[in-house]
Amino acid sequence: MSEQTFYMAVSIIVYLLIVLIIGVKFSKSNNTVSDFYLGGRKLGPIVTAMSAEASDMSSYLLMGVPGVAFLSGAAEASWTAIGLAIGTYINWLLVAKRLRNYSQITNSITIPDFFSDRFKDKKRILTMIAAIVIIIFFIPYTASGFAACGKLFGTLFDVEYHIAMIVSAVVIIFYTTVGGFLAASTTDFIQSIIMSIALVIVFVFGIISAGGIDSVIENTKDLPGYLSLTESYVKESGMANDYGFIMIVSTLAWGLGYFGMPHILLRFMAIEDSEKLKISRRIASVWVVISLAVAVLIGIIGFGMVKNGALTTFDDPETVIIQISNLLGSNGIFFALVAGVIIAGIFASTMSTADSQLLAASSAVSENIIGNLFKIKNSRNMSMIIARVTLVIIAVIAIFLAWDPESSIFGIVSFAWAGFGAAFGPVILFALFWKRTNMWGAFSGMVCGGVAIFVWKYLVRPMGGIWDIYELLPAFIIACAAIIIVSLLTKAPSKEIIEEFEKARETYGGIR
Repeated sequence: MSEQTFYMAVSIIVYLLIVLIIGVKFSKSNNTVSDFYLGGRKLGPIVTAMSAEASDMSSYLLMGVPGVAFLSGAAEASWTAIGLAIGTYINWLLVAKRLRNYSQITNSITIPDFFSDRFKDKKRILTMIAAIVIIIFFIPYTASGFAACGKLFGTLFDVEYHIAMIVSAVVIIFYTTVGGFLAASTTDFIQSIIMSIALVIVFVFGIISAGGIDSVIENTKDLPGYLSLTESYVKESGMANDYGFIMIVSTLAWGLGYFGMPHILLRFMAIEDSEKLKISRRIASVWVVISLAVAVLIGIIGFGMVKNGALTTFDDPETVIIQISNLLGSNGIFFALVAGVIIAGIFASTMSTADSQLLAASSAVSENIIGNLFKIKNSRNMSMIIARVTLVIIAVIAIFLAWDPESSIFGIVSFAWAGFGAAFGPVILFALFWKRTNMWGAFSGMVCGGVAIFVWKYLVRPMGGIWDIYELLPAFIIACAAIIIVSLLTKAPSKEIIEEFEKARETYGGIR
């Protein structure tokens, strides 16, 4: 191990020790399953905001987005970032307070719980379907995070991919299993700070190494479509493809995914005081806009660094930040330690999402399937044991799914993101805003949205042309149509449901 690598490793190890200590500390706060999965609704506004966005901005923020920008230029990465920024703000504005208050009235501690409790689904049909959706999409989503860790440490320390991936997964599993939701949220808050530091340092150092902004532009302007928002550069042909209106709308549709992300929605449910969500919304929105913009620029700057010889050519574009960090670390002990912080930031972006996904998937199995569906009653201690064992089992499955080192982080995330956005997003919105929505409407929306993701991605989209649309957009529309049509064709909600809806609406207040 070189001196540079040693000092980078020191920074990373210190960071890992901190998150492990946090996990142990919060283990004492988990007295009930509600504490383990929702933190007893004790989150403050700043932790709520930053943990929500850190759990949202997984490895695709520091690896996926820069990788796309590096490979194909500004268009796809920029429109994706714009869609995510808009979706973040609207989700906080329209959903956060409503879901927080409504879920407290129904006494729901998971998203599947909320669906069944909202529509008085005594047979817990919605709970079962929602739990299945979570398992289908969250396990591969978590696997993408483990894969990112494997790529990260494999590239940096020349460690075999599978060993690096397993060690990383064990750390995430430990602090999440021991500390639960409060540990995950607190570490997510810390991780968001580290991610921010990493982005700023890489951005500044990258510009300096590339010879300044003018040099970056000069080194990329001759590539057809690279700096355009209406064209996309194709490396294989050296030509530009049109990135027209349909593709722009399709990419902006990433923002629709926020309405259905269980690990983000849980943060809304967990805040201690719903009146403080306005503070959370402002913090989250500003952070997301700045972080995504910098991530896109880093990809473009990295390409400029390769063009002017500051960086040597490398095979995987998703490792562009790692390559820049390695270059930074070669400038002495201090910069090696700083580079270690950057790598810790990439690790943080992965961990902050993986821990939340593990909790959501675990709750779907232990609470919504074992507990509610099969009506198995356990003592408080046994419920905690089941919750933790379930989390470990799901993590092990994710490790096996992450076994292929060639898997694309961006590709896996985009598919899982679409799945949750289409299956849960429309149901959440209609449950909160349309009192005529009934259980069968919600059921139809969830099933149609989830199925449409697979149908569109694997059967329709491959036809190309006007059908080459990100599967989230058509699936989201199909789910909304299913909710409306089925709700109107079936029996109206009971008086009890309507009264509870009105009670919840009274707590919303104005949009502030």
